Amino acid sequence: MNAKHYTYRVIWSEEDQEFVGLCAEFPSLSWLEAEQSAALAGMVSLVEQTVADMRANGESAPEPLSLQKYSGKFMVRTTPEIHRQLAVQALESGVSLNRLVNSKLLERGA
Repeated sequence: MNAKHYTYRVIWSEEDQEFVGLCAEFPSLSWLEAEQSAALAGMVSLVEQTVADMRANGESAPEPLSLQKYSGKFMVRTTPEIHRQLAVQALESGVSLNRLVNSKLLERGA
């Protein structure tokens, strides 16, 4: 497993006044650095060490999100009132309910 195949991001922490390296597949891990690139490099190194340690202990590492397959379908439960409101909006907009909900997800940065 190549640790570089995991999903990383770096954010600024106002509280710490440093950049924080994160990995979606290992939510309990983080790495703080003054430089953005160093936070990413530190996080990748930490994940490499964590995966090696897991293997040494007979544990399986999580599969990288980049290697997982997605069907494009997921179910969302909502209230009947919200369902009705969305159906009305879709009808008034001349689009399917599915297309309306997809556009709303994109608007929110999902």
